[in-house]
Amino acid sequence: MKLSHCLPFLLALGLIASSPLLGLQTIHAQQKGAPRALFAADYQKKIAAVINADGSVRWSLPIRDIHDAQPLPGGDWLLQTHFGEVRRIDSAGKEKWVYTPKPESGVERVEIHAFQYLPKSKEWMIAESGNTRILLLDENRSLKSKIPLQVSKPDPHRDTRLVRHTPQDTFLVCHEADMLIREYNRDGKIVWEYPVGKKAYSAVRLANGNTLIGTGDGHSAIEVSPSKEIVWQVGENDLPGVKLAWITMVQRLPSGNTWIVNCHAGPENPQIVEVSPDKKVVWSFLDFERFGNSLPVALPVIE
Repeated sequence: MKLSHCLPFLLALGLIASSPLLGLQTIHAQQKGAPRALFAADYQKKIAAVINADGSVRWSLPIRDIHDAQPLPGGDWLLQTHFGEVRRIDSAGKEKWVYTPKPESGVERVEIHAFQYLPKSKEWMIAESGNTRILLLDENRSLKSKIPLQVSKPDPHRDTRLVRHTPQDTFLVCHEADMLIREYNRDGKIVWEYPVGKKAYSAVRLANGNTLIGTGDGHSAIEVSPSKEIVWQVGENDLPGVKLAWITMVQRLPSGNTWIVNCHAGPENPQIVEVSPDKKVVWSFLDFERFGNSLPVALPVIE
């Protein structure tokens, strides 16, 4: 078969997106600061991809919807192409397995907005919105336990956003509809909560015991102490030349800087920023050619 006949298929898979042999133009994203590789996924442009530091595409995958992703040991990835699944793919984008949730009795629909592999316990954590629970599966994906979640009104799209395991062996759950963060132990007991007052998207427990929160439509990233005091924050208009919109994923980097995913901010603003403790933008990513205005998932790729 001629290569030209395969071209549309290969392009769709993202396998030759920057091949100079085919005369295709590499699209260079605008990275301000030291270039780096990253994973990003956008449900407006319907794409998830790893972008190399030079702006070329390492691999890409067509998607419909996505709210979470995680790199796994050995180069595999845990992600989704729509809210009705979790899938594991290898470093070439080949599917290894797919998990599909089943509604419990009386539940019309289930969506998944959060999942995570827990390396110490060798468990797969999957949050099922609609079923209103966290599932813990063993390495073979057999059910180990269920953690019930408390929400004011179960909703398959709004029960949860991200859920993250903590060093204390608890789970930080972002309840979008209830606009708060709840921390559950493995028995389902709420051991801490923080009323964000906005549609919080992400919460991660830091090494210092504080909790870093992406406040969603609160247009901010905040660091909260166990006593619920805000000890650090960056708001909508705190960064010169950057307007923060719907803040999704947040991460405290080894440098002490904070990684912030800036969704729905429009093409005049970067989709990702790295902010120093004194609120200076030390790195940013802007790419409205490959990605669009609905990029909620982005992670630095550690080589």
